[in-house]
Amino acid sequence: MTVTSRPTAVTHDVTNQAPPLTGHDAADDAVLLEGVRREGAAWHLDDLHAFGKVVGSAEAREWADQANRFEPELRTHDRYGNRIDEVDFHPAYHSLMTATVGAGAAGSAWADERPGAHVARAATFMVATMMEQGHMCPVSMTYAVIPALRRSPELAKVYEPLLTSTVYDPGLRTPTTKRGLLAGMGMTEKQGGTDVRANTTTAAEQPDGSWRLRGHKWFTSAPMNDLFLVLAQAPGGLSCFLVPRVLPDGSRNTFRIQRLKDKLGNRSNASSEPEFDDTVAWLVGDEGKGVRTIIDMVTMTRLDCVLGSAGHIREALAQAAHHTRHRSVFGAKLIDQPLMRNVLADLSLESEAATTLGLRLAGAADRGEREFLRLATAVSKYWVCKRQPAIVAEALECLGGNGYDEASGMPRLYREAPLNGIWEGSGNVNALDMLRALAREPQSLEAFRTEIEAASGADRRLDAAWRELKEQLVLTEDAPLRARRVIERAALVLQGSLLVRHAPAAVADAFCASRLAGDQGLAFGTLPPDTDFAALLERLPA
Repeated sequence: MTVTSRPTAVTHDVTNQAPPLTGHDAADDAVLLEGVRREGAAWHLDDLHAFGKVVGSAEAREWADQANRFEPELRTHDRYGNRIDEVDFHPAYHSLMTATVGAGAAGSAWADERPGAHVARAATFMVATMMEQGHMCPVSMTYAVIPALRRSPELAKVYEPLLTSTVYDPGLRTPTTKRGLLAGMGMTEKQGGTDVRANTTTAAEQPDGSWRLRGHKWFTSAPMNDLFLVLAQAPGGLSCFLVPRVLPDGSRNTFRIQRLKDKLGNRSNASSEPEFDDTVAWLVGDEGKGVRTIIDMVTMTRLDCVLGSAGHIREALAQAAHHTRHRSVFGAKLIDQPLMRNVLADLSLESEAATTLGLRLAGAADRGEREFLRLATAVSKYWVCKRQPAIVAEALECLGGNGYDEASGMPRLYREAPLNGIWEGSGNVNALDMLRALAREPQSLEAFRTEIEAASGADRRLDAAWRELKEQLVLTEDAPLRARRVIERAALVLQGSLLVRHAPAAVADAFCASRLAGDQGLAFGTLPPDTDFAALLERLPA
């Protein structure tokens, strides 16, 4: 019997599909690099590019995927029934942490006396976020804890040298046996949530000067970190305490992990409910001044929310740009189709505005511009984090059905997108914080005014928007009701001022026309026809 071979079916030939976005330098971004130079950290560019190549590698993409597919697992007891309260992570998570801490995105900037050290760290943080967002939580808290810890110099002397290390050294051991430490934070409780003064965790002072805590925290991320700042009610009022996981004698402190949270996204990062029961702690700052002490930490983590959202937005845009450069439709590359050009140009505007603003805040932190940061951080945290989910959704849509497939990585970006808007104070919290700054710290408004008016006369639309905003910033009885509208406008005016001064003319013009003069629809891809689309698309990630 003769068997006639059949030709291979052509239906499985793969054409008109974008290759994976790997093997590139994730830091090779004109907007990012210009901002790093402008804010005083040009000396960091070689290291930033080296890290960018790690982030852009196929190996790093695999780390991110595995760390989110193989989630942390809680082990409350050992085989004999002893309480151990440990969380196991996939090796990919440890690879992410090793790379990011080693690149200096955690606490090392506080030990670097070079001007621009915090800008360098901010740029590294943004690039690391492009790799994977979940592992950035312990990285951020380790950076942010140091200003608060310095309110107690004796504690800072013990812990700061290892909190500023670039070595990721997991495992619960005494600081004397470790090469690097990670820090966390425990503020919220079931009883209060954002209203931390309603917390019920109690603190009792001991004869040796230490304290004992008893209570239950509702949301504490990264429970395998080495130490935590927590709020508890002392006799003198709500106070801030340092809780180490391992005590100086090498014994385990009581830190019972009741459960891990089952979250929308951020799956690689363990978030937990710890219980304190005669838990050893040390007072940080003054008794009764816990909020004032821990707000030093919150201010820096809010900065990281802006930086993280800016980096996340840039990653979503990079994926959209990459896909549209390779995908053809109706006889032309998708990126050359007029309506797609409008969408990508619009997203590019948002990304440039977020990146420029984030680096400006980092520069202010580096130079100690406290008054400017007081108002600008709240404004920026509100707006940039609010834009992240909408931008990621639009970028995902640029990939069509491919973007809805888990293999693309875009669904993970989408699930992560709302987090920074919630963490360290939701939109309402930051809008009301803006009102507190205006009422209690008028010098912050003066610093904000100086920043915006540095661009006075450069664009009539910006000048008009600033005149209107100044009227809205006057506090009235209905200020809380209007707060979201005012903070949104404040963010746009601030971004407009920065772009008018620092971005190419076509970028600044398009931003002022669409965001300040209102010549734009409600969705992305609605820039006016006279926009210089070619100039905006030149700013897309390579």
